[in-house]
Amino acid sequence: MVANLINKIINEIWPMLIVFIVAIAFIRFFYLRNHHEKFVFYKELIYLSAIIYIWLLFTILTMTELNVQGGKNLIPFSEITRYSIGTEGFYKNVIGNILIFLPFGYLIGAYVNPKKIWPVIITTIATSTIVEFVQLRIGRSFDIDDIILNLVGSIIGYLLYIGLSAIHKRLPDIFKNKTFYNIIAVILIILFLIYICGYWGVIFK
Repeated sequence: MVANLINKIINEIWPMLIVFIVAIAFIRFFYLRNHHEKFVFYKELIYLSAIIYIWLLFTILTMTELNVQGGKNLIPFSEITRYSIGTEGFYKNVIGNILIFLPFGYLIGAYVNPKKIWPVIITTIATSTIVEFVQLRIGRSFDIDDIILNLVGSIIGYLLYIGLSAIHKRLPDIFKNKTFYNIIAVILIILFLIYICGYWGVIFK
């Protein structure tokens, strides 16, 4: 099941993840301090989350334990159409490849703020292709369908950014206030800590 795969991944990478978060947090703290920049809590949380996502994305995609089968697939849509809708393979290999790159497209939109979608398409294709070559080198497979699905996810993420940006401009001023977003950030951290505390015993049992 997909849930079991996620648990396996978390069990594999949590030590590195904790060290990574602490290191990045301290580096960012001293950067703001030395450059006399203002600390905005929710923005810092977004920056940290973006960095963690990028690190997790490429850590997961280059884990040799996730796939022991090698090989190449250079025929578009041959692997996609192999899975029946609703099966575990469909959710893991089709939906999973779309969802995992959805934040990638959103982040490109938020960081670059391109007026056209080409930067998102070019960056995603280049990145996903390199990932596939690396996977082939470490004993996994090169699959052009993964590149296609990653691109779909990235485009959806970019469109989501465009949509949310348009909605944000029409919101009342109270929903554009830094205090409001800081409160939301605190709530999210509390929920995350509650989840971690519940999962902590699983990790260390």
